[in-house]
Amino acid sequence: MDPLIPHEIDRHYTELYDEAVRLDGDAVSRIELIRTKELIERYLPEGPCEILDVGGGPGVYSAWLGTLGHRPTLVDPVALHVEQAREAGISTASLGVAGNLEFEANRFDAVLMLGPLYHLQDRSDRLDALGEAHRVLKPGGLIFAAGITRYASAIDGFDSGFIDHAEFVRIVHKDLETGRHTNSTGDPRFFTTAYFHRPDELHDELESSGFTSIEILAVEGMSWAAGDLEERIADPEKLRAVLDLLRLLESAPSLMGATPHFLGVGRA
Repeated sequence: MDPLIPHEIDRHYTELYDEAVRLDGDAVSRIELIRTKELIERYLPEGPCEILDVGGGPGVYSAWLGTLGHRPTLVDPVALHVEQAREAGISTASLGVAGNLEFEANRFDAVLMLGPLYHLQDRSDRLDALGEAHRVLKPGGLIFAAGITRYASAIDGFDSGFIDHAEFVRIVHKDLETGRHTNSTGDPRFFTTAYFHRPDELHDELESSGFTSIEILAVEGMSWAAGDLEERIADPEKLRAVLDLLRLLESAPSLMGATPHFLGVGRA
């Protein structure tokens, strides 16, 4: 079957990178998992809720939502992800794309879009995806839409030392100018085709798609700057201090661009 997404993105997730283990990887990714769960649980009503996990990958969040008593349905354009999600117990997992959801209107209490928007480089495609999310949500239903910061590659360049790679620096310059991240090097460490948002852009796209009561919240915040983050995650008291500070700063406008991911929350 031909991939439902561009070949380079399908290849990235099928051959070069294992998304199933990413959120259990480095310390910042684990903070991403902890904080994303925390923010979703903060807004979700008590279950059971019907939840559509669009671009849900191997099913990490769907599996977790199931343990809370909710009823998740997962769609993803990568066949390997759908297979992994089914192996994780998500029997509803199926192939599908964010811009053309094969579900009836007003069906779901919440839609997760924790990946699709940052793999859609054109604003029109992102609006199509958000419009579909709005269509399948019940009135008052919740959208959780993730974006990657416009400055992600620049931050990663400093953190990983990639600023010593001339080709990576060229990619960073284009990212900062346009938000359109294109990796033609073949090096999977430089990610794959993506779009990097400014926080105000994500807010505007949600608003333009009919969502209201929109909040944009930093996920990992500045936690990546802590050189001892691994140690802090391993110590419950130190982890609690990290999370308390991230909550205090999650809405600070002047810091929003420095978080690797931010989460847009809104109502249909």
